[in-house]
Amino acid sequence: MLEIRDLRKSFGSLVVSDGITLSVAAGAREAVIGPNGAGKTTLFNLLSGELRADSGSIRLAGREVTQLSPNRRVKAGLARSFQRNNLFLDMTVAESLATAVAVRTGESRVFWRSFAASPNLHAEAETLAESVGLADRRDALVKHLSYGSQRQLEIALALAAAPSLLLLDEPTAGMSPEETRAMQRLIAGLPRTLTLLLIEHDMDVVFDISERITVLDYGRVLVQGPPAEIRGSAIVKQIYLGEAVP
Repeated sequence: MLEIRDLRKSFGSLVVSDGITLSVAAGAREAVIGPNGAGKTTLFNLLSGELRADSGSIRLAGREVTQLSPNRRVKAGLARSFQRNNLFLDMTVAESLATAVAVRTGESRVFWRSFAASPNLHAEAETLAESVGLADRRDALVKHLSYGSQRQLEIALALAAAPSLLLLDEPTAGMSPEETRAMQRLIAGLPRTLTLLLIEHDMDVVFDISERITVLDYGRVLVQGPPAEIRGSAIVKQIYLGEAVP
């Protein structure tokens, strides 16, 4: 589903992505971890087109997307959530999701047609709300949702793009333990037709969800492997999990 080859990005003399190579199989659940400044979010920004790579290539489902704009990458099947919520605070949950669906389907370009007259939009919005556990809050204003519910909505908005690859950037950041468990269940319940790549600081979440983990260090791939191998790695224990190495 995703193939990255020798991806490089610098800001002046600061190298933030230093020859990253990574592949993710269709339907996989994978994670990228590393300390602050390792280049995790920069990698997601390169994948989504927020930043342009200096060199290297990105292929999505076999298609070269390295030079595509962010909106064209979304149309190619890529969507993402962000570390910080980016929501329509004065809309309801249902209105937010209907708007996102309309953008995907092109109905938003028909400026004289009311969304209220488009039952398909609202039917899909209801399905999306239900898929992330917000069916009972669909008529609530977004600004009145709890932080955890807003994070759920952020994922639903990404799902509204009908992606084949979903990038989740710190999906449990700032959550309470109860909210984190709810988000774990939500992510674990996403269909296998969807490929997941996530950045996450909570190692319990990473080891619970991921089938393979990539560890970044100063913009380079330090090690890749299944959770058991990463958990047992001496350097990962020392640097990333805060454990002493005998």
